[in-house]
Amino acid sequence: MDRSVWSCWQSVFSTALLYGSLALFTSILHNVFLLYYVETFVSIYKIDKVSFWVGETVFLIWNSLNDPLFGWLSDRSFLSSPPSGSQITSPEVVLKRLKALSTNGPLFALSFLAFWVAWASPGLQFLLCLCLYDGFLTMVDLHHSALMADLAVSAADRTRLNFHCSLFSALGSLSVFLSYSVWDKEDFYSFRLFCVTLAAFSILGFFWVSRLLQRRFNKEIRPKQDEASALKELSVGHAPFTHPEKPVTIGQYLKQLSKHRNFLWFVSMNLIQVFHCHFNSNFFPLFLEHLLSDKISASAGSVLLGISYVAPHLNNLYFLTLCQRYGVYRVIRWLFLLKLGLSVVMLLAGADHVYLLCVFIASNRVFTEGTCKLLKLVVSDLVDEDFVVNRRQQAASALLFGMVALLTKPGQTFAPLIGTWLLCVYTGYDIFQREKDSVVASDTASSSGTTPPLRLGCFYMLVFVPITCALLQLAAWSRFTLQGRKLQGIKSQRQGAQHGHLIDVKAI
Repeated sequence: MDRSVWSCWQSVFSTALLYGSLALFTSILHNVFLLYYVETFVSIYKIDKVSFWVGETVFLIWNSLNDPLFGWLSDRSFLSSPPSGSQITSPEVVLKRLKALSTNGPLFALSFLAFWVAWASPGLQFLLCLCLYDGFLTMVDLHHSALMADLAVSAADRTRLNFHCSLFSALGSLSVFLSYSVWDKEDFYSFRLFCVTLAAFSILGFFWVSRLLQRRFNKEIRPKQDEASALKELSVGHAPFTHPEKPVTIGQYLKQLSKHRNFLWFVSMNLIQVFHCHFNSNFFPLFLEHLLSDKISASAGSVLLGISYVAPHLNNLYFLTLCQRYGVYRVIRWLFLLKLGLSVVMLLAGADHVYLLCVFIASNRVFTEGTCKLLKLVVSDLVDEDFVVNRRQQAASALLFGMVALLTKPGQTFAPLIGTWLLCVYTGYDIFQREKDSVVASDTASSSGTTPPLRLGCFYMLVFVPITCALLQLAAWSRFTLQGRKLQGIKSQRQGAQHGHLIDVKAI
């Protein structure tokens, strides 16, 4: 009876569906974290300014370094070919990643709970909570992203996996809307109970889905291990790229990566993309306040904010269908051209067209975030190229995702720094100045002819930043050659190298 029920559940939930559901258990927590952790420590726990900036500085360093560190610890055993007969198979790699998710997923949810109860001095709690939370989030995100490259090689299968991730991430964004009904700085009990409920759901989800996938892949790995044992007795069955050699050191790996031209061009483009995504997030409230606050109602502004959170996930479902038909390289290039075109149209129209301005502010963030969500497909292709070019015994997926994060996360810091600097230099408005007459002073200065008005300055920032980003990204993306026939050749070589060990998502 138990076996029949288990078989029924397996037939209902496909591997791609289960893989995508892991994004739900992360997004329901992370969206709430992003919205409320600063407000909680500043308004409720009353953290002082020095402790806040010290915590953010340490967090910035840890946030940049933990991706390659955890990626290296996870994948260092894959960077060289072991003695013949002991090669690691793809199902074993997948099982290793699922085991890591079953452990780190619940720990990530518990670290999320640590924010909402005061258990130490505000400064110490802020620092420890940020580092613990980001550490477990990185482990979950790295292994989940690497699974895409390990589960499938074909573009169609990877697009299918990403499709389910976007669908469940959109569902996870609903936690933001639910949180508004329970958020109250004066009475924190309801919000804490809400966070406990979310964390419990996430813990159960990570545990159940990971166990379900592990059982499925355990059934997949047994016949392959029996086949490998039989081939070993006949002295055949070695992977085509397998040959004994010394383990690859971190220095040698970095040297190999520095010669990977497509990786370098991708990182250059992605650094600008990360900058633009966070620029939109950081200055979205500022644009609403100074460009639209006197033109639209507060409820309309909240609708624009809500659309900017949910629409990128839903829009990505359509982008992924385009990727299946035309390829991810072309779709990303079209999105860059669309960003450039919309910005030029908005610049020519001016700041007085309110409805066009609303559409542009929302679409600018939607299309930019949508592009970010397609880039995992490109990193997965880079994993394939790294595997083939460097003749790896097994693809170092998590490590490559970690190196991409290391080199692109500075864009998160550049966005507020460059944005506030441009605003101050161009309009004379200091966003950190708390005096009520700061805006008045800025408008007075602008009336003398030395600087443009604050509203016009915000408008120019809104349109010129995406124009500049789009031009730089198109230039870098034009040098990226992992597309078309070359990409198909790389995928064919990887599939040939792992023949007999690679898992086909559709077959499970």
